[in-house]
Amino acid sequence: MLLDSLFTPRQIVEELDKYIVGQEDAKKAVAIALRNRSRRQSLPPEMRDEVAPKNIIMIGPTGVGKTEIARRLARLANAPFLKVEASKYTEVGYVGRDVESMIRDLTELSVGMVRSAQAEAVREKAGTIVENRLLDILVPPPKRTRKKTPAPKNQNPAIPAVPDELDSYERTREKVRKRLIQNKIDDKLINIEVQSSIVPMVEIFSPMGFEEMDINFKEIFGGMFPKRTKERAVTVAEARQIFMEEESDKLVDMEKVVSEAIEKIENSGIIFLDEIDKIVGSDSKTGPDVSREGVQRDILPIIEGSTVPTKYGMVRTDHILFIAAGAFHASKPSDLIPELQGRFPIRVELKSLSRDDFKRILVEPRNALVKQYIALLDTEGLKINFTDDSIDEISSLAFLINEQSENIGARRLHTIMERLLGEISFNAPELQNKKITIDAKYVRNQLADIIEDRDLSRYIL
Repeated sequence: MLLDSLFTPRQIVEELDKYIVGQEDAKKAVAIALRNRSRRQSLPPEMRDEVAPKNIIMIGPTGVGKTEIARRLARLANAPFLKVEASKYTEVGYVGRDVESMIRDLTELSVGMVRSAQAEAVREKAGTIVENRLLDILVPPPKRTRKKTPAPKNQNPAIPAVPDELDSYERTREKVRKRLIQNKIDDKLINIEVQSSIVPMVEIFSPMGFEEMDINFKEIFGGMFPKRTKERAVTVAEARQIFMEEESDKLVDMEKVVSEAIEKIENSGIIFLDEIDKIVGSDSKTGPDVSREGVQRDILPIIEGSTVPTKYGMVRTDHILFIAAGAFHASKPSDLIPELQGRFPIRVELKSLSRDDFKRILVEPRNALVKQYIALLDTEGLKINFTDDSIDEISSLAFLINEQSENIGARRLHTIMERLLGEISFNAPELQNKKITIDAKYVRNQLADIIEDRDLSRYIL
């Protein structure tokens, strides 16, 4: 793997800056971690296995960008990425999901990613096959079983006569092919045969839960029951899509897909463990703590490096990058079991959002809230304009309410914007081709009653 063809740490931070405001320390930490993965791929094989990933734990209140940083990082790396809530797992032996299921889920995602890439690679070849299948339906070939007409006496018997209908058929076929390529007959209805095998429903009682079982019952039982074909009337465009999926499945080498997917997980996989502070053991020792310290002990071998069985084969977790995150309001990272703490050598503290941060979040990122609402209402023909003082007012209100009630970070902006634009959104279809300017006075008028009543603002905003 060539390092020159990949993002540098500075470029990674610049890309993250397009979507996330502030949190420079966290961005640098994940940028270095991602670059180190690329550096590891360039090492000699004997050294490569010795370099362990430097897992990260991000500490900060909700709504400051922890999840968004991990999600955008995975997109930059084009790597299999899975976000899981640590609190939904239970200790092995109890009803619930065991921690190994995160690796199985990541494997499914990776296989899907690679399969989509392979299907795209064979798309051109599949397209040619699909085109010929559609032509066979639109212009059926002439029947072969026809009475042979004797050749004229003056014709050389070595040269067979070419029937006129074959020439006519080829000419018609080429005309229809041109129209098919130009999508001129996409709305034409045709009858196609679709295969469907009926697999009976099977109820399984298992302490692991059905989703945890590494058995693909469709693959096992699919061949035991006869496949049925049923005729469906669809448009040419729909038939093209159905045939494209069928032909792509035939052309994609699933063995190659699975091996590449597993390799991708083992070398590039990223798991984001959210709410890791929720599995810190409680002080009470009066009863079982099946979703706390027990889960920590179960997660530990996966993060340290183990081999997890999946329906696609064994997956090693030695080089999967784990990024954990938690608010740690009622606990601190040192409350985690010492062995687990040691597997997260990089700790980054994310700062609470300031008034200026809220202002930047509203207008700067590519997916900024103000841009989203302007685009949404523009679909109704309604032009919305936010003045600078309205942005200041919204930012100040968000910061104030976070200070007075629960601090939910940037998510507060979503609730305020919905409340602010609720009336406009409701009446938008009747306000087509109009322009509305939202200024600070409008913001105060819309939200005044709620802000003044603290109890009400706690529930509504």
